[in-house]
Amino acid sequence: MAVRAIEAVGINKWFGESEPRTHAVKDVNFEANFGEIVYVVGPSGSGKTTMLSMISGILRPNSGTVKIEGTEIWNMSADALADFRLHKIGFVFQDYHLFPRLTTAENVAIPLVLQRRDWDESLAEARRDLEVVGLRDRAQLPPVKLSGGEQQRVAIARAIISRPDIMIFDEPTASLDGETGRNIVQFVREHLLSDKRCIVIVTHDSRIYEFADRILRMEDGRMTGVERSQLNAQ
Repeated sequence: MAVRAIEAVGINKWFGESEPRTHAVKDVNFEANFGEIVYVVGPSGSGKTTMLSMISGILRPNSGTVKIEGTEIWNMSADALADFRLHKIGFVFQDYHLFPRLTTAENVAIPLVLQRRDWDESLAEARRDLEVVGLRDRAQLPPVKLSGGEQQRVAIARAIISRPDIMIFDEPTASLDGETGRNIVQFVREHLLSDKRCIVIVTHDSRIYEFADRILRMEDGRMTGVERSQLNAQ
C-alpha cells in the first residue's frame, strides 16, 4: 500500500491548564494522499486552523498521532522537526507573512537561506519561481507595492521554492475578491499539483469548492463528514 502524504489519528487539542478549558479539536482523524487537493471547510471557530497547525508540525497535539509520509512527526526533536518542515512542507499563511523591508525576490528566497544556501544562488532561484507564478517583473519591488493577489502569489512562490511534497494553505482567498481568489486556486491546481505532491486547503469560501478532489467538513472541533466535490461530480 502506498504511503499516505498525511495521516492523523485521534488528534486532540485543548487550551488552558484547568477547567473550564477550550477543547478546540476533538478526536479528529484525517488523511490526505499524493496527487489530490483536500479542502477542510467549516464555520469560523470550528477548529480548522488548529487542526491544520497540528498536521503541519506547528502546534503539538495533546493526544493522537500525526504521520507525514509515514514518519511520526511529534516523536522528533524540535530541531529535527523544524528541519523536516523546512524541506517537506510548504505553508501559505492567510496574511502572507511577507517582510516589508525585503524585496519580493528576497522574501521568496528566505527558505533557501534558512537551509544555508548561497545568497546569490537563492535569489536566482527565487526569481525563477516568481516567473512560475507570473511575477517576474515584480522581483525588485517591496510587498507594499503589490496587490493582494500578487502578495498571495509571492507567498506561494516562497512555499514552493524548497520543492515540498506537501503544501498547506490557510484561508488563501480570505482577503481576496472572488475572481482573484478563484484565479489563485486554479493556478495552484493547474501548476502545483502533481502525483508526487499533496495540497491541503483550509477555507470557508464556497466559491473555490470546484477545485477540490475531496471536501471535509469540521464543526465544533470534530470532523463531521464529506461534502460533494464539484470537480468529481463532473
